[in-house]
Amino acid sequence: MSGGYEVAVRAEAELGEGPTWDPVTGRLIWLDILGMRVHTYDPATGRRTVRRTEQHVGAVKPRTGGGLVLNLRDGVGLLDPDDSFRWLHHEPVPGRRANDAAVAPDGSLWAGTMRYDEAPGGGTLTRLTGAGAVETVLPDVTVSNGTGWSPDGRLMYYVDTPTRRVDVFDHDGGRVHDRRPFVEIEEGAGFPDGLTVDADGCVWVALWDGGAVRRYTPRGELDRVIGLPTPRTTACAFGGAGLTDLYVTTARTGLPAPHPVAGSLLVVPGAGQGVAQPAFAG
Repeated sequence: MSGGYEVAVRAEAELGEGPTWDPVTGRLIWLDILGMRVHTYDPATGRRTVRRTEQHVGAVKPRTGGGLVLNLRDGVGLLDPDDSFRWLHHEPVPGRRANDAAVAPDGSLWAGTMRYDEAPGGGTLTRLTGAGAVETVLPDVTVSNGTGWSPDGRLMYYVDTPTRRVDVFDHDGGRVHDRRPFVEIEEGAGFPDGLTVDADGCVWVALWDGGAVRRYTPRGELDRVIGLPTPRTTACAFGGAGLTDLYVTTARTGLPAPHPVAGSLLVVPGAGQGVAQPAFAG
């Protein structure tokens, strides 16, 4: 089923990722991991900004006091409202980079990593607080990707892309346990990448090399497919004033003949009802 997409921002991002709605500024934050750029887009005015980072950047999220938290190649950093930068956690590992990240209901950042060569078990999922506490939650990940929580915060969904699964954990007090498969993406349909959870508790997952975003009910049943024209759909998030528009990032990297919208930020107006995402408490 097609979704009636529109091009929100026409771009040629190598690896577009990480769409995040910032309700304070009314802007959609997204990024180009390999292009080392952080983009913002204001759908009310059409205004766009682009900021270059010094390293490959896997995720960028708003902070409660203003500014941004960045999941970077060599660790997690804080960008203050005055544009000054400092490391919250500096841990350079040769051959490894940051990937997707998400903010939990308690305001902690769950930051993923992966090796550039995608070596099995070379990545991690780490929980960080604004006070600087750091805990490795999952130590043997290959490509740490989409992470999200149910509306009541009791479940956490997680993607390690090569497994072809979205897994689910019980979540309580910043801890997760009882990992189990939620859905498995069948051969030929692509690989699970970024995800978001809507107000009904349904999980939307972008499919790398699948050219689609799928919506699964809380029981793991597929109930909607939004087909898109470029195969490397990477992540999705609800945004706009009413959190009803689904924004989807895309990538051009590795495509011999990219579609004209590959690397652009796409939007499906009125796709569903999102949930306001917490800012990083730090």
